[in-house]
Amino acid sequence: MDKLKIYTYSTLIIAIALAFYLVSSIKYSIDEEARIDKAESLIIDNLKVIRDAQVTYQSVTGSYTSNWDSLINFVENGEIFIIQRREETVLLDYGAEETTLYLDTLGSISVVDSIFSNLISFNPQKMKYVPGYDNVEFEMWAGQIEKGGVSVNVVEVRNPKPIDPDRKESNEANINKPLRFGSRTSITTAGNWE
Repeated sequence: MDKLKIYTYSTLIIAIALAFYLVSSIKYSIDEEARIDKAESLIIDNLKVIRDAQVTYQSVTGSYTSNWDSLINFVENGEIFIIQRREETVLLDYGAEETTLYLDTLGSISVVDSIFSNLISFNPQKMKYVPGYDNVEFEMWAGQIEKGGVSVNVVEVRNPKPIDPDRKESNEANINKPLRFGSRTSITTAGNWE
């Protein structure tokens, strides 16, 4: 009878220990996934800000930049011109129409006030840093590629130090690579999280 009690109690203790181990390992996995999701959400928000800055920079200057100082200076001090577009169409004698396009510059607005006015406590100096790390900058590349015999501007900005250990450059699918937007080989500013 004593052996049966010892066996029962030891089995109970082992079952409780295994249950505790299972619950804690599942909880750790859930907590780790939530931590990664939260950190990647901050990184994605920052990449969206950088993308808006790059697209605006390209629309004003005609090309993207791979220099952080140029982009930050543009965001802090750059201006976007407000242009009014008018068309006048005149009916010609022989039934054809002639359209004249008028572009009038009405003024300008700063890039910060125009593009980033909805962001609370936006600091252009910090947009180059990966959230969650001290002094780790996003890798930014800008250049030109040839598509269909035409030279076009392209940009790529990526996180060099992914939070998720499963995000590697060697992954086949772009969605499983480190967070980024743009491409060095195609004309896009889409992010791989979209």
